[in-house]
Amino acid sequence: MAFTLRQYRKPDFSEPRFLAAPDAAICPAPADAVAPAGFHAMSIFPEYFKVQGTWLLAEESRMDCVPVLENGRIAVREFRNLKQGDSVLLGRTEDGSEGIYVYASGFQNEERQADLFAFRQNRSRETAFSRDYDELYEILRHDRDHGKIVWVMGPAFAFDYDARNAFCKLIDNGYVDALLAGNALATHDLEAAYLNTALGQNIYTQQLQANGHYNHLDTINRVKQCGGIPAFLEAEHIDNGIVFHCINRHIPLVLAGSIRDDGPLPEVFGNVYEAQDRMRREVKNATTVLCLATMLHSIAVGNMTPSYRVLPDGTVREVYFYCVDISEFTANKLSDRGSLSAKGIVTNVQDFIVTLSKGLGL
Repeated sequence: MAFTLRQYRKPDFSEPRFLAAPDAAICPAPADAVAPAGFHAMSIFPEYFKVQGTWLLAEESRMDCVPVLENGRIAVREFRNLKQGDSVLLGRTEDGSEGIYVYASGFQNEERQADLFAFRQNRSRETAFSRDYDELYEILRHDRDHGKIVWVMGPAFAFDYDARNAFCKLIDNGYVDALLAGNALATHDLEAAYLNTALGQNIYTQQLQANGHYNHLDTINRVKQCGGIPAFLEAEHIDNGIVFHCINRHIPLVLAGSIRDDGPLPEVFGNVYEAQDRMRREVKNATTVLCLATMLHSIAVGNMTPSYRVLPDGTVREVYFYCVDISEFTANKLSDRGSLSAKGIVTNVQDFIVTLSKGLGL
């Protein structure tokens, strides 16, 4: 049976409670980067605001940001991007009584029943993830042709020959539309291509090389000497690896810096807000997001990603969000930070990516 997206059921705004609800209150921002008292903060769910008697959906949302009425639409802005005089919507209730309705059940199956008390509702190392893999194969095949697939990756993939190759196959076969990572993933992947090691360990035999702890620093130094990653790839005749395949296929690669970075590589964004803006640029139209073995980047992207996307034709569709990690704490932490639609898979991410690639027939 062909894969189909779950249908979105719009709220019935002809119900008396919605008809009787007042317009949402609006107040100008008193200063740049400052919201007025009583501002409304966004969630991951579709949210509607009643403006001049019409319920408007915030089309490009982000958790913990501020809704602003702009040219008859609901724009969603980070606090730092607010401008004095912006028309900020106010209200702390979410049931429509103040003209704001947070709609969490638009993609739920009406027939689905759940007991109030049940064992094993969270995901752990005891969970079988076979059905998750089957679902992922279908989602990825669908969104390769009809959506945008964004990957958020820690450096673990660069340490293993097979995992590195498996992800390169995903890139070459159209399953990667953007990659968000840090200095470490790019550095160790380039080290693997340049010196066949990651942090001095052979990526195939896992044997440590003498003085190998210099290898990632030598790699960064050589990249900087060349003037950047593309020039390094050309100068050293690099023809393999995650970074090479992204650049060769013109896949956006956003490298967000960290306070602990070595070097870093020239392409790494050292300004955290510039990095956040570039990450959000890729996330804002993503339809499937996979976060793999990077807790802080996963939480950051989780905060940027709503549970829905409004397509150009006005259709509202679900955003699929996965967090894969060997630690069940990391896999479940996103829900504690508000990303309630994130699905956790607890496994070794290197094994995960190899299994995923094989399951897709690559």
